[in-house]
Amino acid sequence: MIRYLISITFIGAVIAASGYFFFREYWEHRYDELIARQARVYNIDQRLVWSLIYEETWFRAWKIGGAEEVGLMQVTPAVAREWAKETGLREFERETSENVIAFLSDPERNIQVGCWYFEKLRERYRGLPAETAMTLAAYNAGPSRVDEWVRGGDMRTMTEPEFLSRAAILSTRIYVASILDRYRSGPQTS
Repeated sequence: MIRYLISITFIGAVIAASGYFFFREYWEHRYDELIARQARVYNIDQRLVWSLIYEETWFRAWKIGGAEEVGLMQVTPAVAREWAKETGLREFERETSENVIAFLSDPERNIQVGCWYFEKLRERYRGLPAETAMTLAAYNAGPSRVDEWVRGGDMRTMTEPEFLSRAAILSTRIYVASILDRYRSGPQTS
């Protein structure tokens, strides 16, 4: 009887572990094609976009943040409207003015607008040693905060650790470090 219970427990554990592994693999990679496509459009490493989405929402397209950020990349309605206006396409302008939450809840649109915004922020820091860290911090806390944190230092020589030590918001430091660690730890996308 005990051998039977041990066998059943072992088989149950193997099935549960396998199910968890396959569920997690599916869950974390079901948007890989969308991420790759939009990352290519905006010349961003898809592993960085994947890592950002992992940190922001763990791939929950329906998530709405405390400051009304929407979707996988937690895009704000204001950013979506700015993107729509910049595209010059009236349909996008109409959709973002009528129901921006529904618009940003679509994974493809959310990743498209999120990548556009990330690249727009990155333009400010391109070529700097802490470019990626500064861009991620600006994505999280806003570019004006990044400007505050680099004031009095030389951005042209500031390293990522130096920049992060200046970031006055602990949650932003943790956010940036977590994304950079996941991004640089190896391949995530399939």
